[in-house]
Amino acid sequence: MSWEKELEELRQREAYAEEMGGADKVARQHGRGKMDARARLAALTDDGSFREIGKIAGKGHYDENGDLTGVTPAPFLFGKATINGRPVVATADDFTIRGGAADAGIKRKMVQAEQMSHELKLPIIKMIDGTGGGGSVKTLEQIGATYIPAVPGWGDVVKNLDTVPVVALALGPTAGLGAARIVASHYSIMVRGLSQLFAAGPAVVDGLGESYKSASDHQQAKEELGGVDIHTRNGVVDDEVASEAEAFARARHFLSFMPEHVGQLARRAETSDPAGRREEELLSLVPRDDKQVYSMRRCMGMVFDQGTVFEIGKHWGRAAITALARLDGWPVAVVASDPSYLGGSWEAKTSEKVERFVKLADQFKLPIVHLVDNPGFMIGRDAEMAGTIRYGVQAMNAIYKAQVPLASIVLRRAYGIAGSAMSNADRFQYRYCWPSGDWGSLPIAGGLEVAYKSELEAADDPDALLEEIKARLDKVTSPFRSAELFNVEDIIDPRDTRPLLCEFAKLAWRKLGSEA
Repeated sequence: MSWEKELEELRQREAYAEEMGGADKVARQHGRGKMDARARLAALTDDGSFREIGKIAGKGHYDENGDLTGVTPAPFLFGKATINGRPVVATADDFTIRGGAADAGIKRKMVQAEQMSHELKLPIIKMIDGTGGGGSVKTLEQIGATYIPAVPGWGDVVKNLDTVPVVALALGPTAGLGAARIVASHYSIMVRGLSQLFAAGPAVVDGLGESYKSASDHQQAKEELGGVDIHTRNGVVDDEVASEAEAFARARHFLSFMPEHVGQLARRAETSDPAGRREEELLSLVPRDDKQVYSMRRCMGMVFDQGTVFEIGKHWGRAAITALARLDGWPVAVVASDPSYLGGSWEAKTSEKVERFVKLADQFKLPIVHLVDNPGFMIGRDAEMAGTIRYGVQAMNAIYKAQVPLASIVLRRAYGIAGSAMSNADRFQYRYCWPSGDWGSLPIAGGLEVAYKSELEAADDPDALLEEIKARLDKVTSPFRSAELFNVEDIIDPRDTRPLLCEFAKLAWRKLGSEA
């Protein structure tokens, strides 16, 4: 006697699961320009590597004889897969089944996915589309009562944030718990035109105000309230992409820099880019006129391994560039000033961005390279209203708490508390400065008239005296004067930046390897 009959039922139940919400619902999903959950899992992971767990879970439908007539699958899929040959937990919400509503789901599947991730120390990727397990008004009538809200398994979400890389892809309108799941990640992505994110469900969103009730284009209304131009600019979500395929590619790329879990070291990649490469253009990159800007991204492209700079959070906290990159194949985290935005001055959002990124680098043991051109914190009423100094100090605290090796390159300015946040001054300063360096407790040019007020008022020719004072101070502020006092460790030829940083990366990873 065999078990073929039972295996036949298993195959039938698996076939029902593969139908998802039914042909009409799947077609509607595709008609919106969206892939279905199973197609997403196949596109994200290595070919043929996804092994689903709990595939036949759902609500069975039976006839009067108790025979199975169909199954409504749970609107959440997960399983073990590989990405770039490395094991992961991959999950996807199925919007074709009642928009992923909680009362159509099985909460234990979602909890098990989270538990599998932190207990087996596997990175987890969440493709979120809909409420993602949030509440439903219909549920209240079914259970006959309301309830105090709670999120089963959220403790496992928190454990994962402390244990493994967590990536979240918003692949449709997401609200409530779905939105929270996107934010609870180390790296998050939205797709322009496809993704919107709301703290409340769609019915609440629709009723927020007359301007949205009367909108002729409901899609535009959703974009204006929770689209990429909102959430990739305020720091809720890290990045935007133009398509689902690009979202999958960026998720895979992010994970290529990461270890599989805290306590494991990230991997070095093969590279054909010589560690000793010296770029002639670096010699003239920083203009002599301190009011002129230059491209820090261009500098990064010349200094790090070619084609490896992976910027994160490009559209928010824009006075600082945060990126992952490689030096002679070694992965590093990069913080770089952007003099083309606010002159590189840190405001509240920039400080928040730096703090979050430095904590990410320290958690996953990635050495930090800081490219510095920071004239200080933003000043003025708006900056004070935004609490700039609090966020700035928190960013500096993160740098001081970080245990990973850090190297800083001062390209031009480093002023005030913000400038001092380039590194931990209480540790060995692995620091190089370009001849264009300009630093101090405050910019001298802005304080001359105040510092020399009495002399200038008494002078026969105040303008001539002011120029004389400037000429004297120009000599005092030479970076070579700082080097005489060892306030600057080394002044280098800018063309030597890459070779010296590759040397740093090798030493940093030697240290990290000895601690593993």
